[in-house]
Amino acid sequence: MNILFMGPPGAGKGTQAERIVEQFGVPHISTGDAFRLAIKEGTPIGLEAKGYIDQGLLVPDEVTNGIVRDRLASDDCKTGFLLDGFPRTLAQAEALDQMLADTGRKIDHVINLKVDRSFLLARLTGRRICRSCGSTYHVLFNPPKQEGTCDKCGGELYQRSDDTEEKVGTRLDEYTSKTAPLLEYYGNKGLLREVDGEKDIDAVTAEIGSLLRG
Repeated sequence: MNILFMGPPGAGKGTQAERIVEQFGVPHISTGDAFRLAIKEGTPIGLEAKGYIDQGLLVPDEVTNGIVRDRLASDDCKTGFLLDGFPRTLAQAEALDQMLADTGRKIDHVINLKVDRSFLLARLTGRRICRSCGSTYHVLFNPPKQEGTCDKCGGELYQRSDDTEEKVGTRLDEYTSKTAPLLEYYGNKGLLREVDGEKDIDAVTAEIGSLLRG
């Protein structure tokens, strides 16, 4: 089974992906992991990507596509995969369709975790991190016993600069504008499955599992 996961930052894709790959016995492939593996193994396409990254440049689509193609050709992907973080554009989606078609495969399900913007803002801006030991808290979902102080070591808790409402809002806007065409693309193919990502974690996992088995 070949699955594509979509959803905005903070929607819980990582948590759900871990559970789904365990249930269905397929590898979880994130673009970041695929890049790191290609660079670590010193593959030609990995070295090409490293050249761009070392210069602080964006990695071009053709290189990103090549890294994903190589990863999907690995033995552990022969019976299926869960792809997360790719494609991000229509051009990448079309490239993915072609690379799968070249090996007689296709995407079976596209799972989109839907979460309201206000919920995402609350989730993403509420994170607090200990300056001393790095423990993570959340002002709403996992608050410390004493505000601003780490339960484990007593260190000061702080908010990361990219977790402010302004920066989180910008990330969400960018995600929405880039992925709207992708949702339409997969919707027109009859592959899109919408899941309410605001439900309890176990309920979300159960719904996704049901959709995939159905």
